[in-house]
Amino acid sequence: MKLSVLEHGHISEGRHVHDALQEAVTLAKHAEQLGYSRFWMSEHHGGGALSFSSPEIMIGHVAAHTERIRVGSGGVMLPHYSAYKVAENFRLLEALHPGRIDLGIGRAPGGMPIASRALNEGKSSNVQFFPQQIADLGGYFHEQLPEDHRFASLVAGPSVPTVPEVWLLGSSSEGARIAAAQGTAYAFAQFFGTPGGEEAMKHYRRHFKPSILNDKPHSMIAVSAFCADTEEEAAELARSNELFFLRLGRGLEQKSFPSLETVNNYPYTAMELEQIRQRRSFSIIGTPDQVKDKIIAMVERHEADEVIIASAIHSFEARLRSFRLIAEAFGLNQN
Repeated sequence: MKLSVLEHGHISEGRHVHDALQEAVTLAKHAEQLGYSRFWMSEHHGGGALSFSSPEIMIGHVAAHTERIRVGSGGVMLPHYSAYKVAENFRLLEALHPGRIDLGIGRAPGGMPIASRALNEGKSSNVQFFPQQIADLGGYFHEQLPEDHRFASLVAGPSVPTVPEVWLLGSSSEGARIAAAQGTAYAFAQFFGTPGGEEAMKHYRRHFKPSILNDKPHSMIAVSAFCADTEEEAAELARSNELFFLRLGRGLEQKSFPSLETVNNYPYTAMELEQIRQRRSFSIIGTPDQVKDKIIAMVERHEADEVIIASAIHSFEARLRSFRLIAEAFGLNQN
């Protein structure tokens, strides 16, 4: 089974943006050494607790500091941008790092409404145009735009023989429907806790239409996992992430990713404790064997081909160890 890493670039409490950026590079090199297949970075806007909003720049930086692992976006929020410009960016990345670049795309705003308005200032939103944008990306990457296309003669440079893998990221049945219709690979964000994931993944596989991008369906599930020597220690590591999502759900401004000290001093209400209990029900927490069994069970239920793991832990050392324990449990090829 292919396992990968999803990095959100949290700025941990007590550290700075420079620390978070360096930790992303260190984690990517660590993941490559452990045998993980991909290292993806997200796009978020207007969030003080996150260190990057441009995955394209981070992809180039991380790929330059690694050798084999595929590096990509998880993902570029395509409705904010021109498909042509995204194609140019990722063809350039592909030219710099042939055979190692993934383009994960999504429809979500990636931030608060004010950030979306700023990103789209002077132009209309392209959400309804999203399927056409995906088709355009395929045409630009393969230099095969239809003859009647509005930009038929346009080439997204640089012209290179290889192309990035294109993945549609989603957390709903609508995303699965679009991915199947457009023939992209599909990654479902299970760690959001949105219901209907199993049905969405099965719909994607059953209704997939071959395209210029893929001749057969290929899917991945994104999970939140925390691993330690004991189940109690793993649960303790997960608490910072639980408070982060709790605050996020309430629309509270966050300037950093909370430490365990902040977690322990937080005045939880009964309702908030119940929300955390619910979040734990779709997180993967435990010892290496427990995490392995839970991931395998989740893959089987969702009929996924790959798994990408998000593991937001305040202690960077504990985070590195969590990924190492998971890699060892699965017997990934280590170099």
